[in-house]
Amino acid sequence: MNFFLIAQANTQGTPPISIFSGMLPMIIMIIAVFYFLVYRPQKKEQKKMKEMIDTMKKGNKVVTAGGIHGTIAGIKDNVVMVKVYEDVKLEIDKSHITVIKK
Repeated sequence: MNFFLIAQANTQGTPPISIFSGMLPMIIMIIAVFYFLVYRPQKKEQKKMKEMIDTMKKGNKVVTAGGIHGTIAGIKDNVVMVKVYEDVKLEIDKSHITVIKK
């Protein structure tokens, strides 16, 4: 019986508060911050890497993700032949090329 009186006393003078009325602006701000700090810069970086990989050509100097420096000797589909030394050529995936020096 005591609980019923307390619940009745609390609801008589105050309107009901919705959880979303106070939380919705905060959720929108969190999504906006996530978009501008994480998603957008990552998409820019992916676009830049794709353009770099698409413009590769024979004779460009490259650096791989593993730190191997060499010159492009040939390109086939998704594989790049990188000349490391006079007679040493390595086959490396295009996605593992991190730097192209022109």
